[in-house]
Amino acid sequence: MSRKRHPVLEADITGLAYGGRGIFRLDGLAVFVAQAVPGDRVRLAITRRRKSYAEARLLEVLSPSPDRISPPCRYSGLCGGCTWQFLAYEKQLAYKRQHVAESLARLGGLEGVPVHPAISSPAVFAYRNKMEFTCADRRWLLPEELADPRIERSFALGLHVPGTFDRVLDTEACLLQPEPGNRILAAVRELLRASGRPPYGLRSHEGFWRFAVLRNAVSSGSWMVNLVTAAEDPPLLAAVAERLAGAFPEIVSIVNNVTARRAGIAVGEIEHPLRGEAVLRERLGGFVFEISANSFFQTNTRGAERLYETVRDFAGLEGGETVLDLYSGTGTIPVFLSGRCRRIVGIEIAPSAVADAVRNCRLNGVDNCRFLEGDILAGMAALEERPAVVIADPPRVGMAKEVVRELLRLAPRRIVYVSCNPATLARDLALLREGYEIREVQPVDLFPHTFHIEAVARLEKRS
Repeated sequence: MSRKRHPVLEADITGLAYGGRGIFRLDGLAVFVAQAVPGDRVRLAITRRRKSYAEARLLEVLSPSPDRISPPCRYSGLCGGCTWQFLAYEKQLAYKRQHVAESLARLGGLEGVPVHPAISSPAVFAYRNKMEFTCADRRWLLPEELADPRIERSFALGLHVPGTFDRVLDTEACLLQPEPGNRILAAVRELLRASGRPPYGLRSHEGFWRFAVLRNAVSSGSWMVNLVTAAEDPPLLAAVAERLAGAFPEIVSIVNNVTARRAGIAVGEIEHPLRGEAVLRERLGGFVFEISANSFFQTNTRGAERLYETVRDFAGLEGGETVLDLYSGTGTIPVFLSGRCRRIVGIEIAPSAVADAVRNCRLNGVDNCRFLEGDILAGMAALEERPAVVIADPPRVGMAKEVVRELLRLAPRRIVYVSCNPATLARDLALLREGYEIREVQPVDLFPHTFHIEAVARLEKRS
C-alpha cells in the first residue's frame, strides 16, 4: 500500500481510536484519520505509512455519520482546543467509556472489570476555568482569510494549530471559556497591539508579549489575568492593568509573570502583582480554595466536584481511618475527605504545591491533614502508621514500578486510583492485581469535545 498506488481513496470509518482519530482497515492495515468518526464515508489521502499502521488526511466527508453534528465554533478542526465538536456529546461519552474499557482489557489484560457509563460534565461549553492564549509574531490564517490583504499577519493572540508550536490562530472567541473571558481577551488583544512592544517570535525568540492566561472562579464570577512577558517593563504593565481593571470590574487580580526561557510554558521565574490580590478564591464541595497564577487546579470546576465525589464514595470512609494521599498536589482531595476520616497524610514533590495545600487547609479550618514534601517513594517509606485507605492521583505517566511495589507492601485495605490516562491506568492496575481485586472503574468527563477522560478505580485487598 504505497502512496503512489493509493494517493487518494474513499473509505468507511469503522472505529475510533484513543486520541480521537477515526479508523478503517486497508489490506489489513489500520489507517488513522483525524476529524473522522465511525459511520462516515470519506475521501482521504494517505500521508504516512508504517509497518503496523498508516495515517491519512481527511479531504471530504462524502456521507456523514448519524453521530456527526455541525460544530458551533468557527475554529473547529483547525484549533487544538477541541477535537470532537463535530461529534454528538452523548457519543463522546460512550467512546470515552469504551476507550477506558478497551485499555484495561488490551493493555492490562483486565477482562471483565466493570466500567460504568461515563459521568457527564455539568456544562458542555464554557466549562474551563483557565485558558492560555499564546502571543506570536506570525498569524496562522483560516482558509477564508487567505485572500484578504487587510488582515494583519504579524500579530496573533490565540490557540495553536494542533501538533504545531509556531502556528497560532488569532482567536477572537473560545467557546470553552465563559463569555466574559472572550470580552476580556478582545480587550487584552487591543491593549497589547497598541502597546508599542512586539509580540514574541516563536522561532526567533525575540519580542516582549508571550501569553495571556485567563482564570475564573465559577462560584463568584471573578477573573484573574496573568500577562506573561519575556522581560520587565513596570510602567507599561501598570498602564495595561489599569485599563483592564477599569473596563472589567469582575477582574479581581492582574499579575505579570516574566520568563526568559525559550520553552513555550506560561509560567514565569518572577511574578509581579499589578492589581488586586494575587489569588482567586473558588468554592468546591463547600470548601474554599485559593488559586494563584501558577497553581494547579482542575480546569473544570463543576466537573471536578463530580470527580471528587466519586473518590469520596469509592474511599468508603467510616470516620476512624488514616488515609494516605499520593501525589497530593494542592491538597484538594485531602481537604475534600478531611471530615470523613481521622487523619490524612499527603505526599507531594513540588514545594509550591505543598505550600498551597497547607494554606488551603488553614483556609477551611482543616486540622487533620499533614503533608510530606519530597519524593513519593521516600515519603511512603517514612510513614509512621500504615494507612487503611490510599488515594493515588498520579500524573499522566502513572506510578513508578517502585511506588507500586511499596504500595503492595503497605497493603491498605482499599486503594482509590484516579487517572487521566487510560493506558497508564491499565498498566498500574495490572501490577496491583497481585494483591488487589479491581472492583469497578468510573470514567468522569472533565473535558467535553476532547478525547481526554478521567477515571476512578476502586481496588479492594484480596482476603
